[in-house]
Amino acid sequence: MILNAFNLEGKIALVTGCNTGLGQGMALGLAQAGCDIIGVNRAGPADTQAKVEALGRRFWSIQADLTQPSGVPQIVEQAVAQAGRIDILVNNAGIIRREDALNFSEQDWDDVMNINSKSLFFLSQQVARQFIAQGNGGKIINIASMLSFQGGIRVPSYTASKSAVMGLTRLMANEWAKHGINVNAIAPGYMATNNTEQLRNDESRNEEILGRIPAGRWGIPDDMMGPIVFLASDAANYVHGYTLAVDGGWLAR
Repeated sequence: MILNAFNLEGKIALVTGCNTGLGQGMALGLAQAGCDIIGVNRAGPADTQAKVEALGRRFWSIQADLTQPSGVPQIVEQAVAQAGRIDILVNNAGIIRREDALNFSEQDWDDVMNINSKSLFFLSQQVARQFIAQGNGGKIINIASMLSFQGGIRVPSYTASKSAVMGLTRLMANEWAKHGINVNAIAPGYMATNNTEQLRNDESRNEEILGRIPAGRWGIPDDMMGPIVFLASDAANYVHGYTLAVDGGWLAR
């Protein structure tokens, strides 16, 4: 039966940035589908851990600062030591800095690029090596953005980093499909999370954004559950290098 292809019972998913927002929503979606979760966060994800364990799934927490890509190998070593293996990687951790391009600082550029694209690549590399060593392939899902497709305003390093995510997703898919590794991405639209609080509090921008979304609302973390389960499952075995927009129709306008 086709529904069995979406069953993730017994799989281990490593999810970065899952203490709140979209990351928490995706971790819970994966847990509902049968996954045990390894959460990688700068701060302790107590709320996410409690919700995953309430579903009868295991949760391991790894505290790490992904603005420092040099620590990535230790994250994978620790994850495998705790959980025994990794089957799914969700690269969700990310930050944003807002400032006019004319005034944007090098520090804000480097901080965003380090976590949103550099650490994403090197964590994917380490996990892909682990997948190959395990011999069963695996799934990597990167979290892109509407600004993988568009330019945006006042977020130059975020736009650069998320454009890189879509390109890297394609490159990794091209190289690693032969190893049974599926690499895809999800590009969330305008979601009600900490990253968009400033926009939602700006009455004119909020109205402008909602006016362009055919669905007529901001997205919520639960909207990410179906797409992440699909891309992490056997149902997506022939999907490689694709970036799926979950945007309420934003890009269709």
